[in-house]
Amino acid sequence: MSGNDIRPIVKLRSTADTGYTYVTRKNRRNDPDRIVLRKYDPIARRHVDFREDR
Repeated sequence: MSGNDIRPIVKLRSTADTGYTYVTRKNRRNDPDRIVLRKYDPIARRHVDFREDR
């Protein structure tokens, strides 16, 4: 079970308020804080920041 504790599944929610989400895994040792990734939002049809939602 310790493998799941190090790399938990996180939901990335769009900051464009479209409700679109990505689901990914993150390494808690490398990124202990909430992550922000710039990814494509197909509803907004542009790249926006996606923030970790817990």
